[in-house]
Amino acid sequence: MTDPVARYLMLTREVLPQMAAEPRRGWPVRNDHCFQRIVLDTVCSGVWYNHVQRPAYKHLTQDQAQRAVALCDDIVTGRADLHALNRQSLAWRGKLQIRA
Repeated sequence: MTDPVARYLMLTREVLPQMAAEPRRGWPVRNDHCFQRIVLDTVCSGVWYNHVQRPAYKHLTQDQAQRAVALCDDIVTGRADLHALNRQSLAWRGKLQIRA
């Protein structure tokens, strides 16, 4: 079985950014750190660094790492709405821009 932390890092550093580079996807983020923010905030149900010591990849529990991988897989397959996850992450951070 693959180490879930290593898989999470591979998915957020390589797979998701490569997929985001395809213009047809129209994803709201493209950079690895943005995918990591969204995934970890979702796993922690709030701003991740209020729940996990930095650097996160060294301090995730096995359960958190497995849930992060599952969420990444859901993003890859389209089962998770990346736009909604990004909006929720930004809302937790007080950075959600409301359009008039």
